[in-house]
Amino acid sequence: MKLLRNLIPILVFAVIYLISIYGLESVDVILKFLGGYSMGIPLIAVLIIIVIFLASAIKILPEYERGVIFRLGRVIGAKGPGLIILIPFIDKMVRVSLRVVTLDVPTQDVITKDNVSVKVDAVVYFRVIDPVKAIVNVEDYMYATSQISQTTLRSICGQEELDGLLSKREEINMRLQEVIDKETDQWGIKVIAVELKRIDLPENLVKAMARQAEAERERRAKIISAEAEYQAAEKLVQAAEMLSKQPIAIQLRYLETLTTIGQNNVKTIVFPFPTEMLNLFENLKNKE
Repeated sequence: MKLLRNLIPILVFAVIYLISIYGLESVDVILKFLGGYSMGIPLIAVLIIIVIFLASAIKILPEYERGVIFRLGRVIGAKGPGLIILIPFIDKMVRVSLRVVTLDVPTQDVITKDNVSVKVDAVVYFRVIDPVKAIVNVEDYMYATSQISQTTLRSICGQEELDGLLSKREEINMRLQEVIDKETDQWGIKVIAVELKRIDLPENLVKAMARQAEAERERRAKIISAEAEYQAAEKLVQAAEMLSKQPIAIQLRYLETLTTIGQNNVKTIVFPFPTEMLNLFENLKNKE
């Protein structure tokens, strides 16, 4: 059955060739020779034969596709886009898409440089820039790119410590893109970008990191509180020095404090005590 399908285009080609040279009478002669009697071939039958031939010989490729043409098993190049004419049974065309392909890299188990087991997955964006290499140099460029992406992801992430893996994602993405692009260049593939999607940490490690972050926040809070006390003490020293230069300022501050106490709590009884009495007691103490 397959042999018959392959022979039909050749027979159609031969019939069209004879019709174009000798006219419809040539086909009538062939049928007499094969069947022993003549058959009239209406024009509609000839048109049907021509349509079948054109359908098997003419291909139309969209703008984002190229066709790699093999003639008797040997590649003759990539054609397209637009109208392409093939020789039936002799030419074979393989379609290749030039659009950007989004490849989801499966989750990989990675052991980092500091012996921490994590799960990492990524996404790779690439496109075919040389259709001939993509078909001739590798059996399945999609599968090959997926495998090299998984291997490179494990290798690059395994060279980093956990802290570097979490903080240097942009740098790791660039390294992944460079390595994968170098490996797939021989297949006619250009890697546009590689992005780490998710890094899954063990549950006990997540709890330890949470405790570490909480301790770090407490340390910062204590440092801020201590700095506030230090600044307040500095301001008090400056205020004391300023008041010591003007004794009357102490009296004014004393009266202002009495006013504030009276406003906040009217039940409090305040007995003003002159500051001069304190100086008097101090002088008496010094004479003794």
